[in-house]
Amino acid sequence: MTVDPVPIAYTALQPGTPVQSSDGQKFGSVEAVLVVEEVDVFDGIVVATPAGTRFVDADHVASIFTSHVSTTLSADEAASLPLPDDAPIYGVDASDDTGKSLADTFGRMFGRGKWKREP
Repeated sequence: MTVDPVPIAYTALQPGTPVQSSDGQKFGSVEAVLVVEEVDVFDGIVVATPAGTRFVDADHVASIFTSHVSTTLSADEAASLPLPDDAPIYGVDASDDTGKSLADTFGRMFGRGKWKREP
């Protein structure tokens, strides 16, 4: 019996998560999640590949699961992804146990940590 992957939000996506092309071939792993800070919108992911760090635009991210990220890219398209630009990169620490508000309490319960801008 196989277990179906569990879908998650981009806010819960962890570095090291495998990234797959549309045919299910792994071509890299998540290095960072990109967010447009001014409008708080998911912009894409930075992917560590054997050819170096590459950018996958949010429009090409089909699904995000606890086990992997599925893209709409073919294997050839994945091999020719662009380098990431200077968009802000944020990391999340779900174990961050600061704050005593109700929102902070629920955030810890459901694994939402504090977003921190990385240099």
